[in-house]
Amino acid sequence: MSGPLEGLIVADFSRVLAGPYATMLLGDLGATVIKVERPVTGDDTRGWAPPTDTNGDATYFLSVNRNKHSVAWDLDEPADHARAIDLATRADIVIENFPSGALERRRLGYADVASVNPGVIYCSISGFGSKADLPGYDLLVQAMGGLMDITGEAEPTKVGVAIVDVVTGLHASTAILAALHHRDETGEGQHLEVTLLGSLLSALVNQSGAAAITGETPHRLGNAHPSIAPYEPYPTADRPIIIAVGNDEQFTRLCTVLQHPQWAGDPRFATNSARVQHRDELHELIRAQLSSRGADEWQELLREARIPCGPINSVSQALDLAGALGLESVVDVAGVPQVANPVRYSRTPATYRLRPPRLGEHVIDDILS
Repeated sequence: MSGPLEGLIVADFSRVLAGPYATMLLGDLGATVIKVERPVTGDDTRGWAPPTDTNGDATYFLSVNRNKHSVAWDLDEPADHARAIDLATRADIVIENFPSGALERRRLGYADVASVNPGVIYCSISGFGSKADLPGYDLLVQAMGGLMDITGEAEPTKVGVAIVDVVTGLHASTAILAALHHRDETGEGQHLEVTLLGSLLSALVNQSGAAAITGETPHRLGNAHPSIAPYEPYPTADRPIIIAVGNDEQFTRLCTVLQHPQWAGDPRFATNSARVQHRDELHELIRAQLSSRGADEWQELLREARIPCGPINSVSQALDLAGALGLESVVDVAGVPQVANPVRYSRTPATYRLRPPRLGEHVIDDILS
């Protein structure tokens, strides 16, 4: 078997990141994913470059479109429209992120597809829900969804990757797997609706939870944590080091390493709650002690004391670290390096069968034959 989802057909009418990320995960688990793209230009991310690989293909597109077939269809052209309807009514899963009403006008909405294919699992992804006339761009949702307001130092700052799209793709794939299980039990398909805003608010966890429970709005703390201290980067004699103290026992050991065991008994620092209240004072004390040695020396001492710590790596260094730890971080998919599916499945492993497709590379009859 190529995976636990082998034999399932996914009609992928999504583009950019959230939908394609979800369908790539389904493809990793063996599903046959048919990516429906616009002729000539295809998925928007085909043009999001640089960077590109040696063939001139945008690495953005390559990063989320392995294990897929590509067909280039104009949904407003009668022959291609008929092909799209045929695919949707044969598919186990349809996933789309068109503007609200766009597929309904083309008789490709859930009601139209389910009337012929009642077992279909139809997943619609949008930025703010079907009633909102707002485009679903990750940056817009980071701003309007509160993430930027709690990120950065003086100025609101976006996260360095389209994290809302990624989290939404994960929510979508999880919902689809749950719907598949429900269909196995009952034979019923269903319409799933996943929003970027809802996914972000869920992913804000303790921050959105605090606002909902207390009514108080959290704000930016830079690299500090709202509920834990010390839990941030600190400068050393040469470069920064992350120290992540999660409990009082770890803090006591940290004080010993820093040669100030009395801090652990200081009422300002004896408990995590006290340390959070006096975080600025504590930060300056720790900073002064760390200035005497370089990051590598401090890391060795802290790790010996079982205190969570580490360097601030580049992305390339992070990939190297994963490889050094024996994690399968990069795999070759027909000559295209790919960041591997991170889950180690003991009995249902991910497989890497197809490189990201060229636009319109495949013929639908060949795929489904």
